[in-house]
Amino acid sequence: MRGQWALLRGLLRGRDNPLRRATDRREAQVALGALLLLVFGAPAAGWAGGAVADAALQRSVRAQHQERHPVDAVVVGRAPGRERYAGDPEGSFERAARIRVVASWQAPDGSPRTGEVATVSRPGAPGSPLRIWTDAAGLPVPPPMDEDTARSHAVLGGIGTFLLAAGCVEAGRRAVVGRMVRQRYARLDREWAAAGAGWGRAGAGG
Repeated sequence: MRGQWALLRGLLRGRDNPLRRATDRREAQVALGALLLLVFGAPAAGWAGGAVADAALQRSVRAQHQERHPVDAVVVGRAPGRERYAGDPEGSFERAARIRVVASWQAPDGSPRTGEVATVSRPGAPGSPLRIWTDAAGLPVPPPMDEDTARSHAVLGGIGTFLLAAGCVEAGRRAVVGRMVRQRYARLDREWAAAGAGWGRAGAGG
């Protein structure tokens, strides 16, 4: 890649050179087009990808906050053998101990519920208060995604889109330049073959 940009600079400086070949001009045009796409096209694609991802994630955040509700529960006891280490895919990037406990709470219709729920913080003794999240039916669900986490995911999506676009531009440039080089070598081989056929004849050469 660095060699191609050096070639582009050299060809642009020597654009009035009579020894400059048509293939050199075409390769310089391909390199210039790829450079413009990397400078302007790839960042634009990254911004668009990030914006689309952010809009979708923010809609998901609003929907989750509408569908999930915080509920005050009461710790009944620890669920044996239920401690594990795993990051919350919707809450944060931090790794935290997800401890499952048995708790009791009240569903939106007023009916009592008891079951296992996950908590990041160390639960207190039986009878201690515990904040959990439930859906409209009163079933425990993970906490909704927060806006900062959604925005972080969108930024990563934009960066990924930018890198993908830049990789496609570079791959396309390499493919086009490689094909041009092969065609140039094939043409040189034909010219050498045609010139070699006349060698040794009277009056051939100089």
